[in-house]
Amino acid sequence: MDLKDHIASIPDFPKPGILFYDISPLLAHPDAWSVAMGRLAKAVGRHSPDILAGIESRGFLVAAPLALKLGCGFIMVRKKGKLPGKTIPHEYALEYGTDTIEIQAEAIKPGQRVVLLDDLLATGGTLAASVALFRKVGADVMGAACIIELSFLDGRSKLDIPITALMTYDQ
Repeated sequence: MDLKDHIASIPDFPKPGILFYDISPLLAHPDAWSVAMGRLAKAVGRHSPDILAGIESRGFLVAAPLALKLGCGFIMVRKKGKLPGKTIPHEYALEYGTDTIEIQAEAIKPGQRVVLLDDLLATGGTLAASVALFRKVGADVMGAACIIELSFLDGRSKLDIPITALMTYDQ
């Protein structure tokens, strides 16, 4: 099955000049979604993860069902102030300014094997920050996976972990 048949290309969203690749049709098509989850399970399962970490917010849609399928835990990587209880923050640089992501303090133990998931790899900034955050707490970051990679933005070059993308767009 060609999963690209289930991705919508939305021009000028969220602003003029941006071509947005929408996974909503993939999520709405049970056979295509099942194929995507099967392919991700095969790629991610080879890392024998203890925990799958979904990056806010569409990464939750990928990581949570995949964790259930693989029989491992799921945790959320969120923007600052979105998680209850004690959190561990990580601030990272943006093109103009900074941002902060967090995980709950008790979500992971040192030495646990983590695979990060998101819907899309673009510039790689948030994914690289997530890797740094998990390493800061002693996790073993085994790799990352996403549904779509925008290879022309070269986000992969910011990462020192194996990355699996189900499909790639070159423009």
